[in-house]
Amino acid sequence: MARISAPLFAFGDREPVETTDEYLRNAMPGGELAMAGPSTRPDGRTIPVRGDLAHIRLAGVHFVPHYAVPMPHVAGPQGAQVRLAGSADAEVLGTLKAGEAFDVLDIAGDWAWGEVPGGKGPVGYVALADLKANAS
Repeated sequence: MARISAPLFAFGDREPVETTDEYLRNAMPGGELAMAGPSTRPDGRTIPVRGDLAHIRLAGVHFVPHYAVPMPHVAGPQGAQVRLAGSADAEVLGTLKAGEAFDVLDIAGDWAWGEVPGGKGPVGYVALADLKANAS
C-alpha cells in the first residue's frame, strides 16, 4: 500500500485517517519529464477536491491550500440531496436516504460540502438542515 508523505491525523477517540493514495496514483513515469501542455483538472463531482480545499487523503496527489479531515454526518429522516452548488436551485447530483453517511469537509452558511464516503457516491453540497452529526 503506497503511503503519502502527509502525517496521519487522529482526533479524540476516533481512528486515525489513513492517507493512502494507491487508488489515485498512476505508476511513476520513466524517462524525461517536462511541462508540455495544460494540466488536467480532476472531476469535482467524483473526487473531493476544489480549488481551495481537498480531502486529507488527497494530500500529495492534488495541490491545494488546505486539506480537511472529514466530519462524519448522516442524512436526516427525510433524506437529503447532494447538489452541484450550495443553492436550493442547483443541479441535483444524487440523493441520500435517511441515515445514509455523508462526510462533511467544509461548512459555509447553510450548506455543507463533502462526499459520500468510500468513493461510492457524488461529491457536492448538502443543506445543513438535512444532516446530523454522526457520533459513532
